[in-house]
Amino acid sequence: MPDNRLEFRGRDGQLLAGRLDLPVGPARSWALFAHCFTCGKDVLAASRISQALTTHGIGVLRFDFTGLGGSGGDFSNTNFSSNVADLHAAADHMRQHLRAPALLIGHSLGGAAVLAAAEGIPEARAVATIAAPSDPSHVVGLFGEDAATIAERGEAQVRLAGRPFRIRRQFLEDVAEQRLLDKVTRLGRALLVMHSPRDAIVGIDNASQIFTAARHPKSFVSLDQADHLLSRREDAEYVASTIAAWSQRYLEIDTATLPAAAVEEGRVRVEEAHVGKFQQHVSAGPHRLLADEPLSFGGLNGGPAPYDFLLAALGSCTAMTMRMYAERKGLPLEHVSVVLRHEKIHAADCDTCETREGKVDWIEREIDMRGPLDAQQRAALLSIADKCPVHRTLHSEVVVRTRAVGAEAGTASAEGEAPG
Repeated sequence: MPDNRLEFRGRDGQLLAGRLDLPVGPARSWALFAHCFTCGKDVLAASRISQALTTHGIGVLRFDFTGLGGSGGDFSNTNFSSNVADLHAAADHMRQHLRAPALLIGHSLGGAAVLAAAEGIPEARAVATIAAPSDPSHVVGLFGEDAATIAERGEAQVRLAGRPFRIRRQFLEDVAEQRLLDKVTRLGRALLVMHSPRDAIVGIDNASQIFTAARHPKSFVSLDQADHLLSRREDAEYVASTIAAWSQRYLEIDTATLPAAAVEEGRVRVEEAHVGKFQQHVSAGPHRLLADEPLSFGGLNGGPAPYDFLLAALGSCTAMTMRMYAERKGLPLEHVSVVLRHEKIHAADCDTCETREGKVDWIEREIDMRGPLDAQQRAALLSIADKCPVHRTLHSEVVVRTRAVGAEAGTASAEGEAPG
């Protein structure tokens, strides 16, 4: 899948590292995922659940809380309240660049955090918790005897999941002040509580307390056989499919993000997805694709860039033409692959170009032909590659006629010629 890393500012100005998990087609809804205490966005449970949700058409943003993973800031200065603030900052980023999250998902302490953060994310219509404690102060039990040292000396280094973390007294004071069940009572959203009766880190009684405090609509799903971290892939995938099925009842599908009906054969429709700055829905007959720009250009890298589509058209046309020729001539071509690269070069650096000033488009095409082909057969196949229709189009005179359509279009039109 494409590299969908991103960064956004936390409430205190630090950069938070995030990752988008995007469906192949348009996202029918968006979710915000909060990871477990000291874990990170790339922990197996977070990545597996998020990626599985994309198969149900749900886009997911997961990120590292302050001081963890790739995010900036000092972990020792963070607490439960700062985690909630980070979630609000993530929702703000989604609201500005994607869509505000309609679904909040939290694992372990992240589950408690989304319950606390929900009231500050009005667009969220549903909340799902996985192995969440009913009281954030539950994590203090993980500190063991170090908790007393922290309270007495102001800070201590604690080993959690085999890694050292510096915890300060302000963390203990912050979690002690939380009244999470009061927030659950006035949640005002659909709630799904998921918990394993075998959870040895956060007991099943926590799920009972959350479920009892919540008002309807609320649901509970037992994750029997699962451990706290959902280390088995099948458990994470079960959680994702359950959340996807449950949330359909509550999530509103934003029709503005969905492409129009299929276009007739021979036509291609491209329309704004209103996700990020550049993302587009591409409809070619019954087929749906996404076009976007890479992160370095200000896009979300949710799909190929325009020139990628151009290269894909040339490459696929090349391979198809070679395959047709090989079958017609009975050539033993077993496999063909085409790798292409596009760049702008100075015309003066091109010995074969007619243009002598400015820049020209330069496409390099590498063709790998496999099979027991002799030199003459390879030369014939390589020659036929230059005769594919798209190749010929790029080298011929192309006229693009542009006109406005729609109720307010008027009658303006323009014609332009684009030499190959």
